[in-house]
Amino acid sequence: MNDVARLEKEAMHMLKETSRTFYIPIKLLKPTLRKTVASAYLCMRAIDEIEDHEQLDSNSKQLLLRSTSELLKGDFNKEAYKQLIKPYEAILPEVTKRLGDWIYFCPKDIVDKVLESTSIMARGMADWVEKNWNIKTKEDLDDYTYYVAGLVGVMLSDIWRWYDNTETNKDLAIGYGRGLQAVNVLRNVDEDRERGVQFFPDNWTREDMFEYASANLAKADEYMKSIKTKNIILFCKIPLALANRTLHALKMGKEKISRQEVEATVDDILKNS
Repeated sequence: MNDVARLEKEAMHMLKETSRTFYIPIKLLKPTLRKTVASAYLCMRAIDEIEDHEQLDSNSKQLLLRSTSELLKGDFNKEAYKQLIKPYEAILPEVTKRLGDWIYFCPKDIVDKVLESTSIMARGMADWVEKNWNIKTKEDLDDYTYYVAGLVGVMLSDIWRWYDNTETNKDLAIGYGRGLQAVNVLRNVDEDRERGVQFFPDNWTREDMFEYASANLAKADEYMKSIKTKNIILFCKIPLALANRTLHALKMGKEKISRQEVEATVDDILKNS
């Protein structure tokens, strides 16, 4: 097994360990797309783990995120990254420590776009760490959700265009990402409160956040109307369906949807695709 094939196998295992929600639709992609999207997702997951890390202080997070952002501009220096994270090696998760591996197996003619979006994301995350995620207005919330999730939509749109010239609307792609993130905010509100963070703008109620999530998830429906490639449509449908089902469950007072509900949702999409 060559290096790229080995890394792809390890990447799929890492995806399963870090995000079952995205592991399912990524696994269903055709080989070239599967490899590309897996690489791209893990690059962003690597920096997301820094932003969310419970043992890293604010200054360390900012240093790591801003320095990584710079390293992602141009040719990524794997050794420089290793030196950067060395003082934190003992506490960083494997997905973060192996950022260089995820970049290595990304197809060479799209990797620059993946690095560009991930670099912008890292810089934006660092800014929000510095502000202690102090969200006051809807504009603040839009800015935060753009950096942590909207950029995923931008990056995926770049990948679709590269793959088969599929053109999508950038603003709708960002809305799709924002919608998924808003569902996460609603799902994790108690956990976030325990660590002294809240993502609700001033005077917003739970209902306001539900409206924000629904409005952005509606953009995801619009986003998919311009996609004709069945494999890409299948990929996009699954996280959206799971988000909508989770939103409904949260409105009904549940904490999340069950594994059985996840499987039933995916099976239903597969049957009708």
